[in-house]
Amino acid sequence: MTEYYGAETKKSLENFPVFSITVDLKVIYALAEVKKAAAKANATLKNISTEICDAICDASDEIITGKFDDQFVTSAIQGGAGTSINMNVNEVVANRASEILGKEFGYVSDLEHVNFAQSTNDTVPTAIKIASYRLLAELIDELKLLEKSFSAKGTEFSDVLKIGRTHLQDAVPISLGQEFAAYGACASRGAIRLENLLEEGILNVNMGGTAIGSAIGSSQAFITEVVLELQNGTGLPIMSADNLIDATQNLDTFADISGRVKSVFSGLSKIANDLRMMSAGPVGNLREINLPERQKGSSIMPGKVNPVMPELINQVYFQIIGNDATVTEAVSTGQFELNVMGSVLAFNLIQSLELAKNSVQLFRKFCIDGITANKERCAENLEKSFCMVTALNQYIGYYKATEIAKESIKTGKSIRDVTLEKGLLSAEELDTILDASKMIYPK
Repeated sequence: MTEYYGAETKKSLENFPVFSITVDLKVIYALAEVKKAAAKANATLKNISTEICDAICDASDEIITGKFDDQFVTSAIQGGAGTSINMNVNEVVANRASEILGKEFGYVSDLEHVNFAQSTNDTVPTAIKIASYRLLAELIDELKLLEKSFSAKGTEFSDVLKIGRTHLQDAVPISLGQEFAAYGACASRGAIRLENLLEEGILNVNMGGTAIGSAIGSSQAFITEVVLELQNGTGLPIMSADNLIDATQNLDTFADISGRVKSVFSGLSKIANDLRMMSAGPVGNLREINLPERQKGSSIMPGKVNPVMPELINQVYFQIIGNDATVTEAVSTGQFELNVMGSVLAFNLIQSLELAKNSVQLFRKFCIDGITANKERCAENLEKSFCMVTALNQYIGYYKATEIAKESIKTGKSIRDVTLEKGLLSAEELDTILDASKMIYPK
């Protein structure tokens, strides 16, 4: 195998053999797009020749299509603020560009051509922002599809009356459809929360700011031109940050992204918990719904079915919590003109976004869309429950209703039967008052 990477990448392999996970290819591809845009900007400004620019662009395109995935070998977590990431890409682009031109490796320089007017400190954060933006947009799309699935189940289950619960105890009636419609609202709110991020400047980049944002080794012309090339090349609303020094010092945008993804998944994990409990059974417990059978539930217990997709959502949420803690700490641990914790930040943020996107899609396809209701079981649970007693308050008062609830629990008799035995209301009155379908919407 030809090695297109060079000495600096090899030093990284010696310095940071911390684990087998390498830098996410989405970041690598985005960085290749940055190198392509920079080459075009530098050619326009006569900083490099058209011949070398075209070769750099061709090499970058090949990287973006995945042709050289095996050449990006640096550890996802490393010291140096991402210098090893930048040099790995610089070296591969330069050597492949030299090869395209029919020249020996080194003809196109990794630093004097590919990295001209750039620094790790502007290129790598820009690549992380591009990769994050794309994953965020994909996650938003998945959340919108999840909302549609929940809403469809809300309509499908609109006539399934069941016990509503607070504190895990019977409370008042609700429909299964209302619960699923509420889940849809949660997913929709999550999508909106993330969509707002797309409008809040997460693609304001510090390209051309070079080492500390002061643009040493660069120029205003390059800053303007490279951002324009990035816009054209990526199709994304990339803008130059108002303050390049601030954009180099501070990475709080990434903490914002991470925090909002965590917030969205706090809601989805709660929903997953609900589904696990509602499907508990199949003979004992609630068994109000049936989840699709995805795999054997046990290697020893025949016929067992486990709620594996809701369990996935729970565990992804746990991982996102941990990743968010790391991202937050990394963002807060920059010093003076540079935050050097970009590699661990990128590793955890990109992982969270990818886990979130993929798990939401799987949750929808392999769980939500296939859920069915046990309507008779829901009705049976509701009939046996004392949860409808609250409707009696306005007719016989709270304290008498409490006595009825306690006797119902003690004897196993229904609320209706106990109330009739006490002669507090007639059968005709109870037919109206204890109609659960009339308790689930405002009068």
